Amino acid sequence: MECKITKYMYHVEDVCSIDAFAKVRNESGAERRAVCFVRALGAGRDDILRLDSLLLQNMREGTVLYNRIHTLPSAPAAQDAAYYSGCYQNWTASRKSCMRTKASGDDAVLSGLLGKAVSEVTEKYRQIKPGMSETIERNFVVKLLHWFDVVTQELTARRICAQGDGGENIKLAVHNVEKEQEFLFYYMLALVGVDVILLQSKSDILLSQPLKGLSAEFVLGNYADIAVPDFSPEKAQTAAHPAAGTGDLRQGTGAETEHAENRQENGNIRVVIPQRHDRRKTQPQPVEIPRRQERVQEQPVRVSVPRHPVQDSPSARSGARAEKSFEQLAQLASSVVMINIHDNKGEFMGSGSGIMIGRKGYILTNQHVASGGSYYTVRIEDDETCYKTKEIIKYNHVLDLAVIRIDRTLNPLPVYKGPQGLVRGQKVVAIGSPLGLFNSVSDGIISGFRKFDGVDMIQFTAPTSPGSSGGAVLNMYGEVIGISTAGIPDAQGINLAVGYEFINIFAQGFTG
Repeated sequence: MECKITKYMYHVEDVCSIDAFAKVRNESGAERRAVCFVRALGAGRDDILRLDSLLLQNMREGTVLYNRIHTLPSAPAAQDAAYYSGCYQNWTASRKSCMRTKASGDDAVLSGLLGKAVSEVTEKYRQIKPGMSETIERNFVVKLLHWFDVVTQELTARRICAQGDGGENIKLAVHNVEKEQEFLFYYMLALVGVDVILLQSKSDILLSQPLKGLSAEFVLGNYADIAVPDFSPEKAQTAAHPAAGTGDLRQGTGAETEHAENRQENGNIRVVIPQRHDRRKTQPQPVEIPRRQERVQEQPVRVSVPRHPVQDSPSARSGARAEKSFEQLAQLASSVVMINIHDNKGEFMGSGSGIMIGRKGYILTNQHVASGGSYYTVRIEDDETCYKTKEIIKYNHVLDLAVIRIDRTLNPLPVYKGPQGLVRGQKVVAIGSPLGLFNSVSDGIISGFRKFDGVDMIQFTAPTSPGSSGGAVLNMYGEVIGISTAGIPDAQGINLAVGYEFINIFAQGFTG
């Protein structure tokens, strides 16, 4: 009897973050399901624990089965190898249509899916192993089936944490895959309906040309040899409330705030990350912030910045890279946003700034701006809509950087790529929302380069205040060279920004 095959919808183009992978769900209907197969390059400990935390919650709600593994099992024992050789013979006898193993049992749908998946994977393997004999194919399939039975058994064991049947969405995370055979096995899992993410912390896997298009990829950070505990529901519950610097931003601790606010250089200068501006506090006179900004999501405010005709220079008209006037740079404020932070009751908590970096709604800001809120509303110049979002796509506690996303096409600012480095005395323009004053523009110079907690930072003189955090620091070409981050207490004109080198690494995959 012919096996029934479920149709799959691959959504790899939409998966560019840990959160996005966690949110991938099946389409409606038993014969139509969404799956993805992705590699997270440079995945750090925080990223992995966040993934555990998000999917543990989904498991408790009965919507997902999830496991995270470090390695695949060793070769099967002789008795098991003989069993899987018999499975291989039955598969070839069925014209490679249905594959029955211990895990699939008498399930005709799963056997059909597995048979088709093994057929496709062996064909891919043949492309990178020309002249593959039947013996080599059989040994490869035996290995695939052994891995399949062990991994799916461990994955299904997590069903005890689910309140529903838990079989609709199955997700697997794997550490540092190095071999192409293992990569093909995880591709096979995706073909039978498992969402798979390869957490490539140390390096990416070297793939032959026929295999390169089988998975999507996104960058989370630099490669590093990290230690991450094994996943278990009990440990994942602890990871949902981690120590400073780990886990979900919405579970921030006092220790994390203290670390972020007190950075030392040579043990003698205290750097303070400004608190995001809270308009509920008393305002310095004569500045008056309209009350309607406190309920921005209910009473949208239209901000109109006067535009004055600017005479283009000959070099600008020719398309050459040319310095802009301060007036031209001020017009780039339309690509800088104000971010309002709200608690779980919708009450306003404070505000900060953000930089449009990707057309698909990606906004770069500081981690200390994005942390602690239940949701955010984003204001954009000349747009009456206030965009509500809960999406924190990515964050890095050490760099104090985060990316959030709104449902809107954006006009991003370019991030400086080089080739020349920055120099002292170089003119800069800062754009942000100090004290809630939407998209204020100030100018200054680079006055030095400092290192705090191992992070290289730009010291600049353009004035900033609480609420400026997350705003853009631009060169005279209108390129982002830094993001306003911190300042020195009891000092004038000493402000700090995380530089473009870190921004380019952190935001890779989101820009443009």
